[in-house]
Amino acid sequence: MKFLVTGAAGFIGFHVSERLLAAGHQVIGIDNLNDYYDVNLKYARLNLIENHPNFRFQKLDLADRQGMADLFASEKPQRVIHLAAQAGVRYSLENPHAYADANLVGHLNVLEGCRHHQVEHLLYASSSSVYGLNRKMPFSTDDSVDHPVSLYAATKKANELMSHTYSHLYGLPTTGLRFFTVYGPWGRPDMALFKFTKAIVEDKRIDVYNHGKMRRDFTYIDDIAEAIVRLQDVIPQADPKWTVETGSPATSSAPYRVYNIGNSSPVELMDYISALEKALGKEAQKNMMPIQPGDVLETSADTTALYDAIGFKPHTSVEEGVKRFVEWYKAFYQVAG
Repeated sequence: MKFLVTGAAGFIGFHVSERLLAAGHQVIGIDNLNDYYDVNLKYARLNLIENHPNFRFQKLDLADRQGMADLFASEKPQRVIHLAAQAGVRYSLENPHAYADANLVGHLNVLEGCRHHQVEHLLYASSSSVYGLNRKMPFSTDDSVDHPVSLYAATKKANELMSHTYSHLYGLPTTGLRFFTVYGPWGRPDMALFKFTKAIVEDKRIDVYNHGKMRRDFTYIDDIAEAIVRLQDVIPQADPKWTVETGSPATSSAPYRVYNIGNSSPVELMDYISALEKALGKEAQKNMMPIQPGDVLETSADTTALYDAIGFKPHTSVEEGVKRFVEWYKAFYQVAG
């Protein structure tokens, strides 16, 4: 089949593109290659797949309405995996307009392309951050998510609402993917594991927020990619018996679905740091800090629905995942030892 993967030079988009190509599919990859983090890392990811005979790349911004319309018209992808976004919770406090452009306007342009070109299935990145002030653990897609605590989270919730509208109005099958703290090789430099590793290697202090009293459902990248590739074959169906009063918010009378993709085993932040220290063979110098605006104290994924749908759920342990990341980091940045 022919897939359009947005954010193909990004962390998750690159891994998913690699999987689809290995399975024999065609992949049209787009990315705006912005400088939110080191562009060289994005080019290095692309270098691994750009010579594949079934891969084509186009530099394109999601917010470019005409460019996106032209892309859909010329390529006519059968399925779309929409992973491009302005990422990051803290950056949304500094540059809110970047989130409106990429995550709202960009998402609308993807929906319009899918609508006008009879795309079979749109899968798109949401986030565990949509759970916001929710305190019931584990987070379930059956729960309401109406109290986000960052603009990033609000745009992801908006993506789910926009997708539901298109599923309802136009019968477009859409699947939202709520990712839980993704990490692993080729990861993003703005995320904790990357920042911690770089600092420890360079004998610098690491900032540990809320004095380490946080738990995260850290989810390894290979598990994320596996779940996405399996889910693209699970096309949501309309359920005429569904009602708002009796149905789950994750389903609908329209062909619409939302899943958690997480490891279902929250880890204390200090244990995560310990796993990194072990993998590096070096202790971190810690700078204990208060909690940051937009942060949540704990995340934990209920993945029952995911497992029911695809017979798979993430399972890689933090010890194993962190070890693999450190091996990649040392090789990529030529760190001795």
